[in-house]
Amino acid sequence: MLPLKFDGGGYRAGGKGGFDSDGNFWVGDNFSVGWQGQDSLWEGHATKFAPDGKPLSPITTGFTGGGMEGGTFGAAIDAKDNAWFTTYGSKAIVVFDKNGKPLTPPDGISFNGRLGLMQGVAVTPTGDVWILGVEKKQLVYFPKGDLNKGRIVCEGDSAEPCRSFVAPFHLAIDGRDRIWVSNSGIDHVTRFPAADPSKAENFKSGFNTSGLAIDSQDNIWIADRFGNSLVGMMHLVDMGLRLKLHGVTSASDYLTKTMPEQKGGRRGGSMILLRPDGSPYPGSPFTGGSLPGPWAVAVDGDDNVWVSNFAGASGQIAHLCGTRTENCPPGMKTGDPISPPLGYVGGGLQMEVDIDIDPAGNVWVTNNWQDIDSCIGTPLEGLSTRCGGQGVVVFYGMAEPVRTPQIGPPRGF
Repeated sequence: MLPLKFDGGGYRAGGKGGFDSDGNFWVGDNFSVGWQGQDSLWEGHATKFAPDGKPLSPITTGFTGGGMEGGTFGAAIDAKDNAWFTTYGSKAIVVFDKNGKPLTPPDGISFNGRLGLMQGVAVTPTGDVWILGVEKKQLVYFPKGDLNKGRIVCEGDSAEPCRSFVAPFHLAIDGRDRIWVSNSGIDHVTRFPAADPSKAENFKSGFNTSGLAIDSQDNIWIADRFGNSLVGMMHLVDMGLRLKLHGVTSASDYLTKTMPEQKGGRRGGSMILLRPDGSPYPGSPFTGGSLPGPWAVAVDGDDNVWVSNFAGASGQIAHLCGTRTENCPPGMKTGDPISPPLGYVGGGLQMEVDIDIDPAGNVWVTNNWQDIDSCIGTPLEGLSTRCGGQGVVVFYGMAEPVRTPQIGPPRGF
């Protein structure tokens, strides 16, 4: 195992990332280099790394313009290698071309200020782009990725599927043109047909779902940050009260303070696996020492699963046996850990959010935050710049390669 950490190009507190057709890695940043980052304002830009880890975006600032202010867990690369991002600082949708030139207006796309804090982005095989608003329960749609034809499909309780959302976080499309949405504020995930979003269905999940990914057989892997125990349910109720009374930022602060204290096991986080029809896969939910606070999930070309954890200052990632058990070590069943009991560590891992597989089978992990106490409230002056995570960590050759950009379920070679 060889992990290396790469930094630069304006990277600070990277959120969601993705690879373009050349294997370059794009990621949105919560904060800016040198900024005394606080959860009360995200103002970071976008960073691009070459396949060898060389920063391709401007030093210190990253790619700016087009409304880019405070990247989130919303990022995706379309078939034209355009990079789509959502933001917290500007509450907007931002798009860059493959060279980092902004394609959106100076303030981004905000639908005249109607958007709230934004999160997940998904590109479909037909070229459509779907985007979630976590704060106002919004669903945004760009047919064929046309920036001039975007519209808000629904928001709040106005109609389905938004009526089923509670703090919607991330989304993905399966091989049957159905979109799955994780809800960080309730214990179900939502599914709707891309052709008719009003036909929403809900399926039981765990407490505080975030990242999700779909394998080649349309099974759905979902990260449950609070897991499935009574303790996790109590955390979700507490977070929900903060969300209702004080808004998303207060709920997020509770989340980020709670997760680093979790330990792997029954009271920690968990991974949910649903069949294509939404029924639980045998053995799900999966828990263990390598899943203290799962945040994101990636499926590799063998349908095995990789999970990041926003837990603990030293970081760890999990590697689980997928549904095609013939690609796992002998004797393993779906959900069993292939990685060591506490996951893979090292390489300068901090509190991670995203995890991605590149066309060479390398595993990229974004360090998001490094010191919770520096991100919330008034930190000690000497620690005031220690909020944002530093660098992406790459574990070389550990996964089965996938084709990029990844649009829909993973495609091996």
